[in-house]
Amino acid sequence: MNKANLFLFLFLMTGCSSLTGPEGAFPDTRYDFLDEELSGGIVTTDDLELNEEEDHYPINPTTGDTVFKEVPKPRQIFTAGGASEVQLRRLGELLWVYVETLPSTTWPITRSYWETSEFQLLDADPETGEMLIDFNEEVNFKMTIEHGIKESSSEIFLSVVKKSENVNVDFETDKIQPFLEDIVNYIADSVGTFSGTSLAAQSLNDRKKSRIFSENERTVIELDLSFERAWSTVSRAINASQIISNDRNREEGIFYVSLSVEEESNISRFNPLVLFRNNPSEQIADPEYMIFVTRSGSKTLIKAEAMSGSLADAEDLISVLNESLS
Repeated sequence: MNKANLFLFLFLMTGCSSLTGPEGAFPDTRYDFLDEELSGGIVTTDDLELNEEEDHYPINPTTGDTVFKEVPKPRQIFTAGGASEVQLRRLGELLWVYVETLPSTTWPITRSYWETSEFQLLDADPETGEMLIDFNEEVNFKMTIEHGIKESSSEIFLSVVKKSENVNVDFETDKIQPFLEDIVNYIADSVGTFSGTSLAAQSLNDRKKSRIFSENERTVIELDLSFERAWSTVSRAINASQIISNDRNREEGIFYVSLSVEEESNISRFNPLVLFRNNPSEQIADPEYMIFVTRSGSKTLIKAEAMSGSLADAEDLISVLNESLS
């Protein structure tokens, strides 16, 4: 090796150590984590706010020595979404508009209706879902948008308030109905093409009128409705589904029902007696289930009990019923 090559070799060797060595410009840091120290634990306080959001899948505490259980077949427990339906509904003197869209979508459509009408929109609060409309010299209209019973649904109510006292006044239903009919037509024409949503009204989507929880291994549907309206809602759901109503006792809050051939096959429960029924829609002499509608404060609870079957049969029925609640 000549002197030139030796000098170049020594230069490269010393250059590499000066770059990557402990004192170099780019030292090796692969083992620096060994010198790290553990920090202290997280300090918590007693004034932490609890999460108040609805839990659709609560975990029930179990007792006994059983650790492993057979995993049941999942049931459809939430109402299934369908087409964007718009209806004017009535229960006694109560009138309201039912829309199969979220309140955050119904809000801007309804606001647009009043802004393009002959009446002046005085106030609109998306957090409360209320709009105030100037009707005449004495009274205002107050429109309220709420979340419905069904997933992704809205309910619209129209009331009359006195301007001087800002209190509700009695107003003939026949005078309110034409305005609600116009709103139904307006929303029906708009909801199919309207794709917007109000970010300010997002909080209305969380105020659902239906909640599902488990009690003693039984599914319970809680409706934020009076008994009268809850009874009407369950009755409408029975008529809209494949559930056959055999009898009912309104004073005790009980529906005596059975399932049609089609519905029993859908829930995958084989009943040999079903094959001998001549007409699936024909009422059966002996009911198979009982549906209980009971008051619970300002709310109403819905439960099901099998008269000639197991607890699983009643759970299937409550799932079928819940799909038709609206």
